[in-house]
Parts: sequence; C-alpha cells; structure tokens
Amino acid sequence: MAKRRIIDDALYAHFVTFNVYRRRRLLDLDHPKRICLGVLNSQLELFRAKCVGFVIMPDHVHGIIWLPEPGRLSTFMHGWKRMSSFSIRQWYRESVPNYVREFGEGEQFWQPKYHAFEIYGRPKLEEKLNYMHQNPERAGLVERAVDWRWSSARWYDNKTSVGVPIEWVE
Repeated sequence: MAKRRIIDDALYAHFVTFNVYRRRRLLDLDHPKRICLGVLNSQLELFRAKCVGFVIMPDHVHGIIWLPEPGRLSTFMHGWKRMSSFSIRQWYRESVPNYVREFGEGEQFWQPKYHAFEIYGRPKLEEKLNYMHQNPERAGLVERAVDWRWSSARWYDNKTSVGVPIEWVE
C-alpha cells in the first residue's frame, strides 16, 4: 500500500478531515464542539489562515483551510488537534465524569494523522463545500444542511454567524 502523502508546497486551500479515535461519538455534546471551534479560531488567528468552511460531526471534523504560506498545514493541524484534545478531555473529566466512566476516556482523543485534499480551483472547492455541508443531512442528524448548528452551511445560505470567520478564497 502506498504511503499517504500530503502536499503542502503551494498556496491553495486544503480540505482536511480528522476523526475521533475509534470513531467514538465524543463530539455528540455541544460543549466539545464549541471547544473544537474555539481552538480553530485561535489557530486561524495564530497562522493568519482562513477558514472557507467546516462541519463538526459526532465523530469527525471536516474543514477547508487556506494558509498564507506553504508548508504550514501540518503545524496548523497538530495545534488544532492537540489543543482541542486536551481541552475536550479536561472538560469531560470535570463536567461529565459519568460519560467518561461509561465510555472510557480512551487511549487518545483523535485518530493519529489527518487526511488532506488539495483544492486547486473553484469547482472543486464548491464540490467539497457541498459534500461537507450535506454530511449532517446524510447522517440523519437534520432534515436540511442549514439546520446543523455546527457547520458553515448557514453562513453560505444567509450569512448567519457560525462562530468562525468564513472567508472565500479565490
């Protein structure tokens, strides 16, 4: 099997996906999703990056991220996953100890690594945004994609704030 390779040598948006370890539904509750978005905001600011879109599902996250310089995606993703993992696990321990007792804290929060797909043009960007935004609807979590609070679909539908600054990249 060929080793997965992430290309980060030019300025383009990256469609990224990362999963909760063993696909456990540790993002079912709202507060862990808020933490994940808060850490995304801090990473965007730190790296002067742009978020074109996102969706947080119960067991995984999709985002389309643009960084102003090549070669920084790995560091960006490491920080997003590391800081969110630490904060979410701490919140579960302090606020919902029964959840941790019932399901176990697990060896780690996020699955190692992440998947990234380079987006070179507007048609592919729109395809990935649509795919990502339809995820909660396909999973039966909502009837319409714009009804899912944890995605940028509402911003694209009616410019409603979604907790993360959304910026289109040409």
